[in-house]
Amino acid sequence: MTTALNPADAAFARDPYPFYAALREQGPAAEVALSNGTTAWLVTGYRQARAVLADPRFSNVPAPRAGGSGRVGPAAGARSVLERHMLNTDGAEHRRLRRLASVAFTPRRVDALGERIARLTDTVLAGLAARLENEEVVDLVDDFAFPLPVLVISEILGVPEADRLDLRTWTYRVGSPVGALAPGEIDEAWQSLHRYFTGLIADKRRQPGEDLFSLLARDDDAEALDDAELLAMAFLLLFAGYETTMNLLASASLLLLGHPEELAAARREGEPRWAAVTEETLRHASPLEGTTWRRTSEEVDLGSGAVVPAESSVLVVLAAANRDPEVFPDPDAFRPDRFAPGEGRALPHVAFGHGPHICLGARLARLEATIALPRLFDALPDLRLAADPDTLPYRPGLLVRGPRTLPVRRAR
Repeated sequence: MTTALNPADAAFARDPYPFYAALREQGPAAEVALSNGTTAWLVTGYRQARAVLADPRFSNVPAPRAGGSGRVGPAAGARSVLERHMLNTDGAEHRRLRRLASVAFTPRRVDALGERIARLTDTVLAGLAARLENEEVVDLVDDFAFPLPVLVISEILGVPEADRLDLRTWTYRVGSPVGALAPGEIDEAWQSLHRYFTGLIADKRRQPGEDLFSLLARDDDAEALDDAELLAMAFLLLFAGYETTMNLLASASLLLLGHPEELAAARREGEPRWAAVTEETLRHASPLEGTTWRRTSEEVDLGSGAVVPAESSVLVVLAAANRDPEVFPDPDAFRPDRFAPGEGRALPHVAFGHGPHICLGARLARLEATIALPRLFDALPDLRLAADPDTLPYRPGLLVRGPRTLPVRRAR
């Protein structure tokens, strides 16, 4: 019997892990009936996830209706253009697109951002502290986890700060599953993003700066992006550039506020412990719940009775793989010591994927977290949760995951 799943269900979004654990008991991959009328194979085992992500038989060019409804209506054209990004390509085409984008994410360039990230963090925290002086409760997502990564990625890409709230709304909507929003909102968001990036790229060509979008827009490389590829690249880099880090910062803050002993250890032990907190948050509360959709080019036997037919839609569930009990003992517990320096360190998590499509921005996300989290709790050591964590709303869907709101207050 095929298991049914509604990604838009609020209860599932809040805590999908029991569902994934039950699914894993059927094997490392299982067929699921999605609420939009399609079926897909969800990969929940850690070793199988890594294998799929490195196996060219799992194409990154998804099946036509993978994870959503058929493309009809006025937004179909905008969506088809914006989804022509490198995560939906294979082989030589993917390597070309990744090479062009990677210039902004080399270790040297990312590490050079450290001082700027620290200054931006202090600015964001000054605003958060001021809000707490005037209001009893503030939202740590809106006032910390969202603005910081948006400021950082906006500087890298060249996106005006004034546009960030609209972009947040639109990217949230296009990343949501069918049924999670009012009719028409997702289509309207695709069209708005297409119009926005078309205008932004035209501006960069007229008045280029030193940002990545300007570089890509004026690139005279023989393999440079065409107009449609440039639009898709702009959408992907913005969406991935803040969504993952926003969810990482929000989830780490929530976990530390709920585990004061781990917060105390991090503040006491310093940088190595904050790095361990970051890695354990990435494992325990994967900001990317799943990868982009894949399609089998032939039948693939994943072992343990999981045989995926050719032309199947496949989703590697990173959140499930990172809680595979065969790899991570006591997987539902938040234990930063798994990643602390020394012997017995855990195997690497797959929060940023694996293989040729591993996240370009992983180093940047880690850097932002290890700079911003200690600054947050040094500036506001008396911060406390102002809501029951079991009731917090979460981002719906199978792509990205994190709390939508995180109410906090200062200790009375």
